[in-house]
Amino acid sequence: MPTIIRLFGFVFFFYSHEHEPPHIHVEGKGGYAKYEWNGTSFVLTEVVNIKKSDLKNINGVIDDNADLILQSWNNYFSK
Repeated sequence: MPTIIRLFGFVFFFYSHEHEPPHIHVEGKGGYAKYEWNGTSFVLTEVVNIKKSDLKNINGVIDDNADLILQSWNNYFSK
């Protein structure tokens, strides 16, 4: 399970046997979210038990690190 970022009490990761499209899972503080790449940005597709203030921070982290997330995805799955 490759971990990309740990920040604000959340772990941003993907599973080692993933599927397209590129996406990132976020877990922490008893909650979960998933963001999928739509070709131009990551879009929230699932959220369970995450406060709005935490979700705002998570969105910022994902927006600021979209290139890193995509690069990590491509590097890992092109093995």
